[in-house]
Amino acid sequence: MTRSARRIDITPGYLLHHRPWRDTSRILDVLTREHGRLTLFARGVRAPRSKLAPVLQPFQPLLVSFSGRGEAAQLTHAELAGAVPALPAAALMSAFYLNELLLKLTTRHDPLPELYDHYHAALAGLRAGARLEAVLRQFEKQLLEVLGYGVDLTTEFAGGTPIAAGRFYQFRPAQGLCPAAPEAAGALCGASIIALAAGDLTAARTLEDARRLLGAAVAACLEGRTLATREVARAVLRRATP
Repeated sequence: MTRSARRIDITPGYLLHHRPWRDTSRILDVLTREHGRLTLFARGVRAPRSKLAPVLQPFQPLLVSFSGRGEAAQLTHAELAGAVPALPAAALMSAFYLNELLLKLTTRHDPLPELYDHYHAALAGLRAGARLEAVLRQFEKQLLEVLGYGVDLTTEFAGGTPIAAGRFYQFRPAQGLCPAAPEAAGALCGASIIALAAGDLTAARTLEDARRLLGAAVAACLEGRTLATREVARAVLRRATP
C-alpha cells in the first residue's frame, strides 16, 4: 500500500451500503481494514458503461483506492480482492444485519482491523453454510468486545463469583450478570453463558440464551435506535406463520 496525506492506494475493504448521488454517482459506506469505516463519493458508477458498477457490491472483498481529506473522500479505483462464492439467498438477511450493526455502532475513521477480520470470517461462515444463528451470535459478541462493550461472561456482577453451570442469571446492561431464580423472566442458564464464553454455540438452549443476552447488550449500545433488518425479518416471519 502506498500512502500520502491525500491518497490511499489499494487497501482491503467491503461495501456496507450505497445510495444515489446526483445523476450517475453514488455515496458509499465502506469498511476498510486499515482506515476504519469511510464515506466515499464514487463518481460516474451509475453510468450505463461504468466498469465499477459490478464490482461495487456488498459482501465482496475489495481493494479500494481513494483520495481527499475530510468526511468524504473520492473513490479513485476499486477491484475485487479475489473470487468468492455468492452468499446463499437464505443468508442475505443475516449479512445485511451484520452490515447494519457496523453502520450504526462503529465510528468513521476509527481503524479496527480485528473487527474487519471478524466480519470477513462471518461472511465466510455464511458462504460455507454455517448455522446462521451461530454466526450472528459470534459476531455480536466479537463486535461488543472490540468496541469496548463486551459482556463479562465469567463472573457475577456483584462479588465476582464465577458463573456456575447449574445456576441462573439475568443480564442487566448497566451492570452485567446477576443471579436469578430459574422461573424469573429472561433467566439465562449458567451452562449457556459458559458455553458462549467458550465460543461453543452448538446447543439450542445456548443459542437462545445467547440471542437474548447479546440482543440486550446490542440494544443498550444502540441507545433506542432500531435495526431495519430486524424489523424486516420479523415481518417476513409474521407472513410465513399461519
